Amino acid sequence: MNGTGTSDVAQRSNILTAVKWMTVALFAFSAIGIAAREAGRGMGALDIMFYRSWLGVSILAIVQYGSGGRVLDLRTSQLPLLGLRSFIHFIAQYAWLVAVTLIPLAELFAIEFTAPLWTALLAPLFLKERLTGTRLVAAGLGFVGILIVVSPGSLTIGPGTLYAFVAAVGFAFHYLMTKQLTRRDGAFLLLFYTHVIQGIMAIPLTITSLKVPDPVTALWIVALTVIGLVAHYALARAFALADAIVVAPLDFLRLPLIAVVGVVLYDETLAPALIAGAAVIVAANAINIWGERRRRGTP
Repeated sequence: MNGTGTSDVAQRSNILTAVKWMTVALFAFSAIGIAAREAGRGMGALDIMFYRSWLGVSILAIVQYGSGGRVLDLRTSQLPLLGLRSFIHFIAQYAWLVAVTLIPLAELFAIEFTAPLWTALLAPLFLKERLTGTRLVAAGLGFVGILIVVSPGSLTIGPGTLYAFVAAVGFAFHYLMTKQLTRRDGAFLLLFYTHVIQGIMAIPLTITSLKVPDPVTALWIVALTVIGLVAHYALARAFALADAIVVAPLDFLRLPLIAVVGVVLYDETLAPALIAGAAVIVAANAINIWGERRRRGTP
């Protein structure tokens, strides 16, 4: 009995700590939207990605040396798959950075929230997982949510919406390959290699047109880089401490949070269709999580 009681107390403590880390991640991801939009006022998406990648490499290298290791210690035997993952994430990240300057933040985040649904739908093809009825229902409901958000009947689909959709699908492929890569490599190593590879990719695309940022834009790029690292670290810590069924639903709070940010800072309007579509997408994600939980027989 004592052992069980101690285990329950430890589990509750882990869940509480995970919620705290997830709260940090929620505010950090919302801040990323602000930093990306402000950086986009003074510089194009490719230039931002160049500076963000190499600044990220520098920060991660300092962390590696500060922890007593060396950059040369970061070795992987999965470089081809890591390179493909970085390439797809580069495209998705570029599409997201373009979209954040073109459409309301709440719309961008709502469409981005369909990435887990595409992941569930694509997992049987790439990870040989079983395609369940719940996954099909969740993906279909998520697609309906997208249609409601972008209101195709009113002809509001524009480049920003298409870029957001490309980003969501790209992030889905990124999730699938991350799941495969983390079976053998740690998150820090993957993060470091991703920044290096994407930094190298950005060089030929910006070598003839790279702009030196003005002081304000430079500060926003630094903020975007640092906050991005904090957000992903906090998210990783939350998932390490508690089950996904506890952590993932908290991520849904990003939608109302970023909607408030858009209204307060950018005078964006919350159309009824956007609210309804976002609710449908959140419901689709909830159904998918419930289905995965049930399939694995976890109470």
